[in-house]
Amino acid sequence: MNERSLQVVLDEKESVSASVLVPKASDGKASALLVLAHGAGNDMRNPFLSFVSKGVAGAGIATLKFNFPYKEKGRRAPDSAQKLEATWRAVLDRIRHDPALDFDCVFAGGKSLGGRMASRVVAQGERVDGLLFLGYPLHPPGKPEKQRIAHFPDITVPALFIQGTRDTLCDLALLREALPRIQGDTDLHLVQGGDHSFDLPKRAGVTQKEVWEEIVAAVVNWITARRRALED
Repeated sequence: MNERSLQVVLDEKESVSASVLVPKASDGKASALLVLAHGAGNDMRNPFLSFVSKGVAGAGIATLKFNFPYKEKGRRAPDSAQKLEATWRAVLDRIRHDPALDFDCVFAGGKSLGGRMASRVVAQGERVDGLLFLGYPLHPPGKPEKQRIAHFPDITVPALFIQGTRDTLCDLALLREALPRIQGDTDLHLVQGGDHSFDLPKRAGVTQKEVWEEIVAAVVNWITARRRALED
């Protein structure tokens, strides 16, 4: 596959790094692009995010992953929600105006914080063809009453939630109650025994690679189905 690095300009003084993977079979162009943002404690080089990016690209769907400003600068504490959202908008704007990033449909999402921020800008009017959540942080650990769903009714595009059944940031019963608030079609794929990082207990007898491959397959199948639906 073809890989290239680029810089996404946020303003006159700041930009963030991004990496694009385009399947070779597409001769430089694929019909779909999946944009992925990292979680709060990682950057775009995170092994899990990179595995998903490469796996999806290997299945014929282009991928783009990027850093938020705080990780670009090597900081630990996330930027404000306003700045995280502004970064997502800048990335989506770059895709719209860069001839080398011309795709028939664009899907947005990411791990935990990255996916949540994607959903917030989409709820505010940014246009994509679907949302992907790799572990949606529905609430802080131990605080299920503080659900992050106020923007759900403003999401009108299809969404895929991939959640571990041991995720302390997502009570699955509460998530199932919240999903009907989203106007677009929703799908929920459960990783049995997985925590927020999709790690399983050793007694499960399943390797990390097998879990990650399951997740890639779920993402590819969902995007393929959504593309077909858009063509009908």
